[in-house]
Amino acid sequence: MPFSSKPSEPIRQLLAGIKAFRARYYERRPDSMRQLATEGQHPEVLLIGCSDSRVDPALLTMAEPGEMFVVRNVANLVPPYQPDGAYHGTSAAIEYAVKALKVSEIIVLGHAKCGGIQGLIRLRAGQKAEDDFVSPWVSIAGSALDPYVGPEGSEQARADAEKLQNTPAVIERAAVRASVENLMTFPFVREGVEAGTLNIHGWWFDIESGEMWAIHPVTRLFQPVE
Repeated sequence: MPFSSKPSEPIRQLLAGIKAFRARYYERRPDSMRQLATEGQHPEVLLIGCSDSRVDPALLTMAEPGEMFVVRNVANLVPPYQPDGAYHGTSAAIEYAVKALKVSEIIVLGHAKCGGIQGLIRLRAGQKAEDDFVSPWVSIAGSALDPYVGPEGSEQARADAEKLQNTPAVIERAAVRASVENLMTFPFVREGVEAGTLNIHGWWFDIESGEMWAIHPVTRLFQPVE
């Protein structure tokens, strides 16, 4: 059996956290959790974030239970609308959030030092993929590289990729922008945006400084959030 009879230290810490959560929300504030249990969830925000352990959306935003519907994946990517009957976890979450939960805000949250984006840059530079799932997945953001990196596997691409190792934020933010554009390929998202009932935001979090950057609604450039 793949189960251990004695919890490891990381598991013990998580179990202690669960006890603290239960004390905070179920013992001290039982009404709020009871309401969520009986009336269901009604979040106004869908947040699409990265699976990176350093960027937890709920911790970062100090959101309470029930306030955000969150989907996380490698490099916080949104694939294009592709109803082909295959497995599309992120697309399913987007559909559920918009059509069933009727959220009014969608946030794509990228971050500094994203391993998925770094892998994407290496692939463009010609490094051979040594995985089954990550490389095909991050290729969704391939268009984000086009203005900055030469054709795949070329000498120019290798030179450009080496330069970007010092300034990967350029590509991380471009990938957020690409995901925002892909959101608009979903008919029900576009309909909501055009009707004024749905807003889309692109954010980028700097792990080192703690600063949040956002796409300005007019200039479409990333600017620090005051």
